[in-house]
Amino acid sequence: MLLFVGRRLGYGFLVLLGVVLVIFFLFHALPGDPVAMMAGQRSDVATREAIQKELGLDKPLGQQLLQYLNDLSPLGVHEQSQEAQQKYEYYALTELGAGEVLALKTPYLRRSFQSNKKVSEILLENVESTFWLAMAAMAFATVVGIAFGVVAALKQNTFADHFIITSSVLGISVPSFVSAIVIAMVFGYYLSDYTGLNITGQLWVNHPFYGRTLHLENLILPALTLGLRPLSIIIQLTRSSMLEVLSQDYIRTARAKGLRYYRVISKHALKNALNPVLTAVSGWLASLMAGAFFVELIFDWKGLGFITIKAVQSLDFPVVMGSTLFIASIFVVVNIFVDVLYAALDPRVRLRS
Repeated sequence: MLLFVGRRLGYGFLVLLGVVLVIFFLFHALPGDPVAMMAGQRSDVATREAIQKELGLDKPLGQQLLQYLNDLSPLGVHEQSQEAQQKYEYYALTELGAGEVLALKTPYLRRSFQSNKKVSEILLENVESTFWLAMAAMAFATVVGIAFGVVAALKQNTFADHFIITSSVLGISVPSFVSAIVIAMVFGYYLSDYTGLNITGQLWVNHPFYGRTLHLENLILPALTLGLRPLSIIIQLTRSSMLEVLSQDYIRTARAKGLRYYRVISKHALKNALNPVLTAVSGWLASLMAGAFFVELIFDWKGLGFITIKAVQSLDFPVVMGSTLFIASIFVVVNIFVDVLYAALDPRVRLRS
């Protein structure tokens, strides 16, 4: 088990390294002047040179890449100065000479070109909204998807089965930004008097008299929209898994022993059919956090997707690069967790290094 996790972590490191290289060279090839964004168009020469030195833009591209990798690495080589210590917030392990130390730190994702705020702080401020949105969408998709999948399997080749499967195919086919617009207009605008829902809104709202208040109703429409695609896949996966389990000999044996039909379905069939479904659910969480970009933008939901798209529009490269790396890290960790979970749920699966 430990060897398997260690090997997967190694593969994950290579994946993250590839992501770093791609986004680094991609954004350095795009037009835009980071110095002008941070200092303004009317800044003096000394200010521009100081910003160039801080960002490492006065160095060749290869050295800029090495400096960026050094900033991202938890174990890096940095100047032994109070200014560098405040910038990176590192813990010095040993001196290397020439005024440098080998230091332990959290990955430094640099600062936003627009607000001059640390990218890590921006991500931490907005990740909670995206996390709860993804969890709500996943809960909706899992509960409703398993229920409809079981119904479709038990009513195989009937009108209910065909209707559920057709609806699930439609849910997979329609892009999330299209379904977001339709759902927002229908339930948040035309039927808002009946649903009590708004097109835009946040999970937490600051009120001048009541303070920070929770508004779960603002979570319904974006979670419903984001959960449509995994809902459709879970329906089909549950249906096919249930049909496979229902054809097994032990199900017929349980029925022959006189057990009640619904007891056979709930205790024997559904329990064994849920293994691939639970694995898919675990893997979809990272996908939902990455796929919430346009949904958050349409519903004005202040999360990772919203700030990333706004950063792309304003050419705020550090925020885009930091958000991309953060989501890629989530994918790596979740995929390892899913493999371990699948082995724990299904005794037929063995992890090999």
